[in-house]
Amino acid sequence: MANKKQKTGLKTGAKPRRAAAHARAKRALTKHSKSTAALQYIPWHTVPLEDLNPLLRRQFVVGQEIMLARVLLKKGCIVPEHSHHNEQLTYILEGALKFWIDGKEIVVNAGETLSIPSDMPHKAEALEDTVDLDVFAPPRADWIDKTDQYLRGKK
Repeated sequence: MANKKQKTGLKTGAKPRRAAAHARAKRALTKHSKSTAALQYIPWHTVPLEDLNPLLRRQFVVGQEIMLARVLLKKGCIVPEHSHHNEQLTYILEGALKFWIDGKEIVVNAGETLSIPSDMPHKAEALEDTVDLDVFAPPRADWIDKTDQYLRGKK
């Protein structure tokens, strides 16, 4: 009998742990499941244009773990040096941006892409009127809550 109780005790102790692990896994799966994300169809003309300064405007759309921004820069616009924990992909639709990054000067022209790793300081200048698409993962909280002072009110 003692043997049976010992085995039963082990099984009883294992069930709550197994159930708890199963519940945690289920919550994690649900949290990251595509079915929890809402499908969004968003024409750019429906997204408000935010005027950050006289030479810089932007629009952005935010998903669960990614952000897409359409950035409009007039010739001569400077994006001051900054860094962020977000990974960034920049694709130039029209115009050209000169970047100062990782000790180099890189000109990114229409049809070209630049991949900027997390926490890498960078600065940019619009060499001509430019339309740029930026992808950030995760989304930029400072853009969403409008605490990105380095972009606001300057040339």
